Amino acid sequence: MGFTCGIVGLPNVGKSTIFNALTKAGAASANYPFCTIDPNVGVVSVPDPRLNTIAAMINPQRIVPTTMEFVDIAGLVKGASQGEGLGNQFLSHIRAVDAIAHVVRCFEDENITHVSGGIDPARDMEIINTELILSDMQSLERRMERLTKMLKGPQAKEVTRELALVKRLHEHLNEGKMGFEFEVADDEQPMLAGFQLMTTKPLLYVCNVSEDDILDPDKNPFVQMVRKRAAQENAGVVILSGKIEAEISELGEEEAREFLQDIGLSESGLNALIREGYQLLGLITYFTAGEKEVRAWTVPRNTKAPQAAAVIHTDIERGFIRAEVTSFADAVTCGNVKKAAEQGKMRLEGKDYEVLDGDIIYFRFNV
Repeated sequence: MGFTCGIVGLPNVGKSTIFNALTKAGAASANYPFCTIDPNVGVVSVPDPRLNTIAAMINPQRIVPTTMEFVDIAGLVKGASQGEGLGNQFLSHIRAVDAIAHVVRCFEDENITHVSGGIDPARDMEIINTELILSDMQSLERRMERLTKMLKGPQAKEVTRELALVKRLHEHLNEGKMGFEFEVADDEQPMLAGFQLMTTKPLLYVCNVSEDDILDPDKNPFVQMVRKRAAQENAGVVILSGKIEAEISELGEEEAREFLQDIGLSESGLNALIREGYQLLGLITYFTAGEKEVRAWTVPRNTKAPQAAAVIHTDIERGFIRAEVTSFADAVTCGNVKKAAEQGKMRLEGKDYEVLDGDIIYFRFNV
């Protein structure tokens, strides 16, 4: 699994339309609030042309891409943290994802109602972020109560340290700032991760624009609003058109490529969203290649070889001996991995080797 991305936003901004297009999952999509009640989940293959290039060198029995999971979370409204619109049920689903894609409506359409009236991305972004902040503040307040009761216990020193962090973070959120903007020391990071807060998750804003605006979205004043807010938060921005993505989802691979070329786009919104998500989360892809299978694997940047091997199987990490590494570029230049090895381009790496994006690896291990 690459990573899990929760799709959030106000009702009727195009979340479920985009989810359907990206995953072809057929989630309910209609012109009324709370059309989505339970979260819909869809797993999509991560497009990576390098995988097919490697496969063409080997002609394996099967090709296995890495994947990304989308979770379509029901539309949030103002007051969600207090239970408005069944908000507490919806908010709980967000805590399990790796990153949040916040869909913002950046198009006018009198046939599609807006739960808050007219189109105003700045207001919409503020509503969603405020509800996430308020929910996280409630979570921290409960934690403060629990920790305060433990101050006289046997772990008083650790409790005091955690309580201080919780209070600092609560004050930060109370100023209307997102959790991912909060600065912590390296030794506090594990504690922060344990809080499982929604506002500490990496955030991408997804501008849903009309078909007319997709080729030059920056002329759209709504997109400009989103970019301004995202820049203030150091958040990513992806521009796509839900209608175009829906059309692409109905086409085969070759037809979709021709369709994108005809309308002047270099890639689909799915590709853009995955690319930005990987960058946001600091993820890379490495490959394993053999006659039976050529496969892509996702790991965080700076992952060492044994831990990268663990995503295949924990036994490989436990019995790790060495990694035989060929860069994708060298494999292409030499013709394939075997020829790269014959030309001295394959490296033998040990336990301290940090896997690089595009590495083709064969792990030696003994259990």
